[in-house]
Amino acid sequence: MAVNAKKIAVYLLVVFVLYVIITDPAKAADYVQIGFQGVSDAASAVGDFMTWAANGGE
Repeated sequence: MAVNAKKIAVYLLVVFVLYVIITDPAKAADYVQIGFQGVSDAASAVGDFMTWAANGGE
């Protein structure tokens, strides 16, 4: 039962993404840019933390 719900959720997500891309490509590009910026910021924060930890937490 849970597997079917997961498949349905993924299907609905794919349909929604395709709908956004088809109806408003500029907004879809903005969403992708926001997503990549978030991933970049997260990676930078992890790098800063690792540098801090490697320096003994100072």
